[in-house]
Amino acid sequence: MAGLNAATPLPVEIKLHQTSRVLDIAFDDGQRFSLPCEYLRVMSPSAEVRGHGIGPGVLQTGKRNVNIVAIEPVGHYAAKLVFDDGHNSGLYSWDYLYELGRDQAAKWQDYLDRLSAAGASRD
Repeated sequence: MAGLNAATPLPVEIKLHQTSRVLDIAFDDGQRFSLPCEYLRVMSPSAEVRGHGIGPGVLQTGKRNVNIVAIEPVGHYAAKLVFDDGHNSGLYSWDYLYELGRDQAAKWQDYLDRLSAAGASRD
């Protein structure tokens, strides 16, 4: 099983760079992604971030300097990322991590646009 979707590539390497606050992840299809901790935090799949219904979820602000302090495996399909701001309730399936890497530019721009529209800040 490659996550929640059997067709999703599996990670073959996950490396956290705490100084630069970047998670590098390589998949068995050859794709490699460098995902900033801030990006992973604001895109958390948790209900706290996504909300409990339809819509854009709860806008996360002030996460520019957030870091990951632990990565815990969850079965053969996901990882639980523990952040230094106390957030630890999101399970990042391999499918979702792959999607975050593949669609990073568009998802990040959408987040920045939402911040701007709300008059909010990454700091």
